[in-house]
Amino acid sequence: MNVLFLKPAQFEADDTVAWYNTQSQGLRMQFLDDIDRTIRRIVAYPLSSVEIEQGLRRCLLSRFPYGIIYGIDSETIIVVAVAHLHREPRYWIDRIVGQKQKE
Repeated sequence: MNVLFLKPAQFEADDTVAWYNTQSQGLRMQFLDDIDRTIRRIVAYPLSSVEIEQGLRRCLLSRFPYGIIYGIDSETIIVVAVAHLHREPRYWIDRIVGQKQKE
């Protein structure tokens, strides 16, 4: 399966990596490793994560308070958000509406 990050999701991941880099030496790499493990888990078992909206699932990172919000389009995992779990819920929902309007 292919994995595609929507631009806002990629920005979220990049911003979070940059923030963790300022917090502690090595924390950036730990976050990246956690993202990598989570993406691999999604690719291996795409339907195993909880469905939080019609056609959207959330897979939690194991160490950090983030979830990967994603959808599945034939052979592609589309990452909609790298969402902090203690912030505004569903802030990313407009990304789905915008994506559907482009189709």
